Parts: sequence; structure tokens; C-alpha cells
Amino acid sequence: MSGDIAEATRTSKGSGGPFAGAFCAYERMIAWRYLRSRRKEAFISVIAGFSFVGIMLGVATLIIVMAVMNGFRGELIDRILGVNGHIMVQPIDEPFDDYAALAKRLAEVQGVRAAIPMIDGQALVSGYRDVGTGALVRGIRADDLSSLGGVTDNILSGDLVGFVAGEGLLVGSRLASHLGVGVGDTVKLISPEGDVTPLGVTPRIKSYPVSGIFEIGMSEYDGSMIFMPLPEAQLYFNSDGLVQAIELFIDDPDTVDAVRPLLETAAGRQVYISDWRQQNRTFFSALEVERNVMFMILTLIVLVAALNIISGLIMLVKDKGHDIAILRTMGATSGAILRIFFMTGAAIGVTGTIAGFLLGVIVCWNIESIRQFFSWLSGTTLFDPELYFLSQLPADMNAGETLSVLLMAIGLSFLATLFPAWRASRLDPVDALRYE
Repeated sequence: MSGDIAEATRTSKGSGGPFAGAFCAYERMIAWRYLRSRRKEAFISVIAGFSFVGIMLGVATLIIVMAVMNGFRGELIDRILGVNGHIMVQPIDEPFDDYAALAKRLAEVQGVRAAIPMIDGQALVSGYRDVGTGALVRGIRADDLSSLGGVTDNILSGDLVGFVAGEGLLVGSRLASHLGVGVGDTVKLISPEGDVTPLGVTPRIKSYPVSGIFEIGMSEYDGSMIFMPLPEAQLYFNSDGLVQAIELFIDDPDTVDAVRPLLETAAGRQVYISDWRQQNRTFFSALEVERNVMFMILTLIVLVAALNIISGLIMLVKDKGHDIAILRTMGATSGAILRIFFMTGAAIGVTGTIAGFLLGVIVCWNIESIRQFFSWLSGTTLFDPELYFLSQLPADMNAGETLSVLLMAIGLSFLATLFPAWRASRLDPVDALRYE
């Protein structure tokens, strides 16, 4: 009789009877013995090792990728909504010549944090090196600037004194670097919508001092946006006494549908209302599709590892046919045999899932340091801010999402063990001993 069987007999006798109870000590002991590497079973142990590593890497990769994509989405939403309002109100029949009173009424609506009249215009801007580039010039009131935390909280140099005085501009950091200007320098704005003369429309050219330089952390804004005092923007863009739209910031961006009818009532006139979801629908829809596709693709890693568990257990069942037959003749039920091999395969899946979870958490906590290390190692810029709009690589682990990954991995591992375990439980001891 082999050592496994002898040990099982001693354990079962010491526990109050042969093979007593489901998942009892002897079943756990045999399952553990089958996981241990022996010389003649080395190949089976190698397959189990590959299964463990596959599940670990699959779970870790899923957690890391989903966390990074959640981080991207969260950071982009924070930065986009830190500059742009949650809701935009635009005129339909008549221009906003009463924008001050209208903004006051809209700001009094429950759930609205701020109402900011604004003008947007395109202009060619040049700086110290006479390098010209296009820019989005946004005119807002100085009092409303405090509502744009993404700008006021990220002033790299300079201050808001010149802007409040109605003279200076706030320029994005990348745009200022491209133009070669700093605080106190002068930038020249050229707008095609200039003055009407007998010779036609002449471009409007005017110089402004740089009061401050901001860095939101999103290259699209840092490289193309300029903030100008509203009265000066009205004069520059030939919109004296008018604004193009009123941007609203609300307490909860996800409640825009509930606030919309209240805004229509408070406006007291025909207005067109759009929210941040409509303005960025294509962008965030693409992110959601990419996120779901990545989840399905990476799940295949865990599935392949689960298939390795099946192949390893089938080979183990074939190798242990003689032992299974002896256990059956000693009184072990088919259910006991099934549980032994179920625990053997499930142990690989559970330990691989736990190891993958720990690896994923460690990588997510240090994702930016890892990115910088591989950038240094390869000599290239990984996740270039010019392409991905963010200056740092974010990772945001969602508890519910991480739990679903863990349950999915453990569930696949359990399912993978059922067929080999069932096959072992159906083994006929007479045939196994006859052909041994």
C-alpha cells in the first residue's frame, strides 16, 4: 500500500471512523499530497504551476488594466469638468443681453453651485519668439474665476491680480512654453473677426500682458487655452454687452436630468440646454467600449489558466487510478473522491487568485513609479501626455469591480475542477485494480 493510502488510513482512524464527514481531515490531507511535487509526478506539478501563474497573472492584469482605465476616466472627467461647466445654457431666439440677471436666476436654482457667463473665441497668438499658434480664448468675469478650481488651484507662476484688474491674461503652461513667454511678458492676439473698413474686414491685433500661468494637467487645455477678463473679451470679439452662453456648475454632475426642468423654468425664455455627457458623448462612449472589450479579452487569460487546471487534474486522475481504487475498496464514497480532486484543483485557483489580487494591488499603488522606471529603462516616454492628455498615469481600484474579478476567477477555477473530479469519482475500482 502506498504512503498516501497508509497516511489516509491513520488519519481517518484518528478522526472517529474511516472517511468520516465531508471535507474532513483525510480528504484535505490527500488533496494536499496530490499538490506536492514528486519525482514521478513532476510533469503534473509543472502543469499545476503554470495554472497557478496563469491565474495569478490574469487576475493581476485584469485588476491593473481596469484600475488604470477607471483612473483615466475619473481624471479626465475631473479635469474636463474642472474647466468646462456641467451644463451649458445657450440662447435660441434672442442673444443674452441680460446675462447678469439671467445668471443670477439660474444660480438660485437648487443644486446649482455657480452660473458663469462666458465668451469663447478662436485667435492666433504669438509671443516672444514670434511663434504663432491657435488658441481658444475664453472670457469670464473675475468674480467667477474662483468657481474654476481646476484653474485657480493650479497657478504655476504669477497671480490673478492683473486678471482681476481687467488687463492680464491667464495662459496654459504648455502654450506659454511653446510661445516662450512668462509672467509679465506680452502676447499678441490676432482675430480674423476684426474691424469693418471700406477695404473690408481687417484682423484685430492687440497685445496683452501675461498675469499668470496655469497647469490643469490635461495637455489639450494646457496647450491651447487662454482666459481673458469678460469685458475685454466682449470688446475684442465685437460682442459688447453680450455673452455666448452661461455655464453652470452643479453639486452632483450625475443629477443633470433632475436639474434641467428647474433651469428651463428659471430661465423664463427659450434656451438650449446641453450637459457634459452630450458634449463629450463620443469620447466617453469610446472609453466605455474599450474598457468592456479589454475586460473580455483579458478574461481569456484566466480561462486558459483554468483549462490548464483541467488538463493537469485529468493527468493526475489517470496517474492516481490505483490509489483511487484502493480508497474506494476501503470505504471511500464517490463523493469523497470528488471532493478530494475538487479541493486539489480549487486550491490552485484560490491561491492563484489571491496572489494575483496582491500583485495587482501592489502594482496599482506604485503605477506611476513603475511607468517612470520603464520609461527610463526603454529610453522612451510611456503614455505620452501629448497623446493621453494626462501628465501622470492614474489607477483607481473600484471595490465592486475588483470583487467581481476575484469571484469570476474563483468561479472559473471551480468549474474547471468539476469534470476531472467527477471523472475520478466515477472510476470503477475493479477495472482500475485489474489493469494496474
